[in-house]
Amino acid sequence: MIREAAVNDTTPAILLNEATASAYVAAAGFRVGPVGRVGVELEYCVRDPRRPLHRPAPERLLGLLAQLGNPLPGGSAVTIEPGGQLELSSSVGASLTECTNALAGDLALVRAALAEHGLYLDGTGLDTVRRPRLVTNHPRYVALAEYHDRSGTRGRTVMTNSASIQVCLDSGTDENGSEADEWSHFARRWWLADAIGPVLMAAFANSPHVTRAGRRWASYRQGLRFGTDASRTRAPRRTADPRTAWARYALAAKVAMVAPAEDESVDEHANGPWLVPNGLTMRDWLRGHGPRPVTLSDLERHLGTLVPPVRPRGYLELRMMDQQAGDDWIVPVAVVTSLLDDPEGAQAAADATEHLRSPLRRHRDWLGAARDGLSDPALAAAALACFTAAESVLARRGAPLPMRDAVAEFVDRYVLRGRCPADDAPQQRERRMGVVSTG
Repeated sequence: MIREAAVNDTTPAILLNEATASAYVAAAGFRVGPVGRVGVELEYCVRDPRRPLHRPAPERLLGLLAQLGNPLPGGSAVTIEPGGQLELSSSVGASLTECTNALAGDLALVRAALAEHGLYLDGTGLDTVRRPRLVTNHPRYVALAEYHDRSGTRGRTVMTNSASIQVCLDSGTDENGSEADEWSHFARRWWLADAIGPVLMAAFANSPHVTRAGRRWASYRQGLRFGTDASRTRAPRRTADPRTAWARYALAAKVAMVAPAEDESVDEHANGPWLVPNGLTMRDWLRGHGPRPVTLSDLERHLGTLVPPVRPRGYLELRMMDQQAGDDWIVPVAVVTSLLDDPEGAQAAADATEHLRSPLRRHRDWLGAARDGLSDPALAAAALACFTAAESVLARRGAPLPMRDAVAEFVDRYVLRGRCPADDAPQQRERRMGVVSTG
């Protein structure tokens, strides 16, 4: 999804050069401060069982929910993705419990309102029935789809048919404190989020598919994503200075779209279609090889199109987890928060993933997690250690019993058995596949 900061609508046309852009990206990616706040974004494909191939129009979905308000009573914002997926973006909670309680209440209201009209939220990571199709003519999405279409159908499928759970946590502090506090430092948190990412991707893989070539994917959503523009989807290289690494990544990434004018506050459709460059990186553009000088709005828009598994947007946005069935969305939120925001949980997670780290071939780790899920013995062992640590953290911190029970049930059903949600009823799921194939 393209998520632009609210400031973009009123940001003046501040011209940037390579040095100022790099400095801005480095500073904006990691806003430092105390840790503990939690935000969650839930994406769902909306289905009508009476019309399996139908995509409810965005106007209809928003109309059905209008009586609930936007934001919803618990503070969640409702938006519609380019393929008609419904997204709930929680308010920022001061704690895990505060965030999940508010989001759970909002989600229940949305489900009830849609159910009155025969619609439901599909708790899987990829819509495998409907062909990829945009349900919006917004110029940003039209341009992004055109950009992806140049290299096949994968990008459009991710745009229109995928659904994820995104957990957002504070970047961390910028001070070196006691040994117990070392995991709150932003560099350590960035490093740990990357280290446990493949384990989380494997454990929560929920978009199974077998390609025409016979390759099985546990998270085909991520397989498709990694099969698009590598400059915008692969994980940044891990270095001692995450700010510099992120700035290099962002400027080396290809630009997907260029707005036709700087003043977009009135009508983004008024000035015609957006430009879709071919092979233009942000660094090239900053060096004068683009259609016009780069502004702060251009750079922010570009940052919003970058989709690595962990994305720094002032906070850490963990994007590698597929949507889950029922109310199991709470499990990845609880596990991620326990492993990153608790010093003992963080140390246990670091120890559990020690044997998985291969910095020189890191992309292989991510691909393996998406392909194999927890059938990989090394990932399964790391997942069991991580989930066990998370259970301990939740118990010690007095997390609500329903949350602890949900995590324990997930561990018993999947993690202890070296399974992930993608392993449920594989034959039934495979018969429904038919979107695209990576061959």
